[in-house]
Amino acid sequence: MYKLFIKRFLDIFFSLIGLIILSPILILIAVVIFFQDFGSIIYIQERVGKDGLIFKFYKFRSMAMNTPNVPSSETSKLKVTPFGKVLRRTNLDELPQLINILKGDMSIVGPRPPIPSQENLIRLRETNGALKCRPGLTGLAQVNSYDYMPEEEKSNWDGTYARSISALTDLKILLKTILYLTKKPPVY
Repeated sequence: MYKLFIKRFLDIFFSLIGLIILSPILILIAVVIFFQDFGSIIYIQERVGKDGLIFKFYKFRSMAMNTPNVPSSETSKLKVTPFGKVLRRTNLDELPQLINILKGDMSIVGPRPPIPSQENLIRLRETNGALKCRPGLTGLAQVNSYDYMPEEEKSNWDGTYARSISALTDLKILLKTILYLTKKPPVY
């Protein structure tokens, strides 16, 4: 029951509430990004979602315009804008994904969506059942992560999540995410 109906209801409810409550912050971030270099505010990237379907993934733009599309493990090689550094350190660049959650492309909790070129990770998730899940804003791999976690290990965490989806599991991951966000942020 939770996996089929309640989880989606909670995703819609909390993403809508989050967008309403955070709207002043979202507007402020958008204004700063725009006036920083007069480029687009939202970075749209193709990601692989549930059942391998491609969807448009939203983030606040934290890098210079026309930055190449690369996996997150390679972003340290790219030029992050000054305000983008703040957004990334605080994870505020992820807030537009509340729209992805509201639309049904994503869930609050689930495996993070890979880019299509991460073929090995996608194949591993297909094998362990994680590709059957809606991707999430946070997930089991993220709360157990370290920099440059190998795809096999990440996929193992994702598979573990796919086999144990429940309200309690999601609540534990959300609590661990809050603890994770209180840690000293990474330096970009």
